[in-house]
Amino acid sequence: MNELDTSVVHSARRYNYWLGGKDNFAVDRESGDAITKIYPQIIPDVRGNREWMHRGVRHVVADLGITQIVDIGVGIPMEPNVHEVAQRLNPAARVVYVDNDPLVMTHARALMTSTAQGATAYVDADMRDTDRILAAARETLDFTRPVAVLLVAVLHFIEDLAEAQQIVARLAAGLPAGSVVAISHFTRDGIDDPLIEASIDNAAGSAAHGPFAARTVAEVNELLTVGGLTLLEPVVEVNQWRPDEQTKKEQVNVHGGLARKTS
Repeated sequence: MNELDTSVVHSARRYNYWLGGKDNFAVDRESGDAITKIYPQIIPDVRGNREWMHRGVRHVVADLGITQIVDIGVGIPMEPNVHEVAQRLNPAARVVYVDNDPLVMTHARALMTSTAQGATAYVDADMRDTDRILAAARETLDFTRPVAVLLVAVLHFIEDLAEAQQIVARLAAGLPAGSVVAISHFTRDGIDDPLIEASIDNAAGSAAHGPFAARTVAEVNELLTVGGLTLLEPVVEVNQWRPDEQTKKEQVNVHGGLARKTS
């Protein structure tokens, strides 16, 4: 387990700060403000991403009928969390949360509790450790039925595209047919100024997760077509994906999509 160090920036706590949460430290707020000064768009980006996740969970449960979810890189809990969104639609929904930050783990175990009908569990694991994640998920979920895996705004912390693809492919290989993988990712297509782009990369890479790699929309599409996955619909800006009356119309530099494992 990682040691909790409040003197080092961590992306989960900084993300919590951008979302308006209170579970962060001065170093996270300072880093967040530095990035916001360079790139004010970061606030709409992360908030649009969070809302996309909520819509994605509702789509998975209500429309696709999948009531088992693995949320990898969950971050600091903030209501509504994935299990709360899912269990409002189906009280029997089961959610396994995965992260490798000790602060996240403390909050997750305290707040993400099981109900009489549904269940939640927490796995302390790095997203690269796909075998551990899948093995732990099987202790809570029934892998004879489809599972949804969420990789929400985490794969841009894997600098090498091939490694990111391998992570998705290994996860997909361990899922039953009919399962889905949902990915959102910071994208660089809408950033015209290379100096701003470099500054964002450098500032974001100071977090505990290490390097930060914004990718093209084409590369995000590639992440969703490995390991036998088939895109359910084109990858789009998260604010354009199945918008509802609450979805903001502003442009964001985060794209997302879902893919299904067909066999």
